[in-house]
Amino acid sequence: MLRKFFVAIAATTLALFAHAQTASVDQLSSTTATTENEAAETKPAISITGSADAYYRFDFAKTRANNFTSFTNSHNSFALGMASVKFEHKSDKVSAVLDLGFGTRAAEFTYTDNGLLQAVKQLYISYSPADWIKFTAGSWATHVGYELLDPQLNRNYSMSYLFTNGPFSHTGLKADITKGKHGFMLGVSNATDYRMPPDGQINKKYLVAQYSLAAGENVKLYVNYVSGKAPDTSKSEQFDAVVTAKLSDKFNIGVNGTLTNVHAWDGAKNLGGKSWGGAALYLNLDPVSWFGLTLRSEYFNDKNYLKLTMAPAGCNMFANTLSANFKVNSFTIIPEFRIDKASQAMFVDKDGAAKKSAANFLVAAVYSF
Repeated sequence: MLRKFFVAIAATTLALFAHAQTASVDQLSSTTATTENEAAETKPAISITGSADAYYRFDFAKTRANNFTSFTNSHNSFALGMASVKFEHKSDKVSAVLDLGFGTRAAEFTYTDNGLLQAVKQLYISYSPADWIKFTAGSWATHVGYELLDPQLNRNYSMSYLFTNGPFSHTGLKADITKGKHGFMLGVSNATDYRMPPDGQINKKYLVAQYSLAAGENVKLYVNYVSGKAPDTSKSEQFDAVVTAKLSDKFNIGVNGTLTNVHAWDGAKNLGGKSWGGAALYLNLDPVSWFGLTLRSEYFNDKNYLKLTMAPAGCNMFANTLSANFKVNSFTIIPEFRIDKASQAMFVDKDGAAKKSAANFLVAAVYSF
């Protein structure tokens, strides 16, 4: 009887042990499968960044009529700039960017669009078959010039005449190639600033290109090119160059120069060529981490009366802007004083009389995340 009892106990123990082992294997298999499924289903994270800005501007002639650059057309009033949010999704070889903006700044940037499309600052997809080459299709901010649309990326809040009159965006296809310290970009796009070409202009395309050079860690050079036929049938060719140099931990400079040749065309004969252009110097001083100063001095030449059409005749412009940057983490306050002086009487004084110069003060608040 006792032997039968021990035999029964042993059989029961073996059965329980076998069941436990089977359950452990099943559980391990289930956990491994779940882990593998989770790894297979893991997707790249979406990066979200953005900004918001507002400002107050006072024109010393007490008028809005003296502003001829982008985004700050106000006087003695608080104004909204732009609320911006950028979504970026990346995988090993493919990425997509949706960059949205809401406000007067965004609306002026996408001035050829209507409705909800005005909120789309950028929308493009990129494919990199290798780490040295990338193809991009969609709509992107221009490569031309020193200044950028997003206020947190500039040290001056008001914009230059070069930015205002240069291209804003391009819609098309481009390829970027990087070889060591050299970079090359070549692309084809719709007419400058047009997401959708006007009727009758769908076959008109622009050529866009850039060469960049990183001459050491502190000096960078960009040579930019845009050429094509505009919806008004004029042909243009723009050459642009930007140089940035970090001279010390507290001081750096930027230089931007542009020349644009414009040829009118009536369908039968060339009506001749004219040009506009200019140059801007940016002196940036950061004595401490929370405070910086930027002086922008700009010369804009429109002697052929192509851009500054509010003047009585073709003229030259010399504009100086001094901006301070007070920084608290991602928040920046920018007080700014600006004076513009033209060779023609294109501004007005407080009594409405024409004059050659104008001055204003503004203070802006910019937050980025």
